[in-house]
Amino acid sequence: MEEQHETLTLIEEITRNDGSKYYEIGNMVQNGRAELAAERGFIKEVRILELNIPHSKNVIKYEHFINTHYKMQTEVMDHWEEWKRPPEIEEVVQTILKENHIG
Repeated sequence: MEEQHETLTLIEEITRNDGSKYYEIGNMVQNGRAELAAERGFIKEVRILELNIPHSKNVIKYEHFINTHYKMQTEVMDHWEEWKRPPEIEEVVQTILKENHIG
């Protein structure tokens, strides 16, 4: 997969249709896709918890992971793609959340 160049700038809480929730690091375009997914019933809800997060070394590390493993969903999406994270990347995300006083 060709690497994308998404810059991650916010933290959002996504509620799955079963009511469970998870945190994601994203940007405004990705948040717009999540809002569209909620309108189409692929997820229950998305809400922004923190805007303009610091572009820390952990955010850069997560950006690289996302940009090399996932492609931005288009407006014609027919499902919501939850980004699966291996344990070492989950640890990076948890650090980002702590750095931003989330969770």
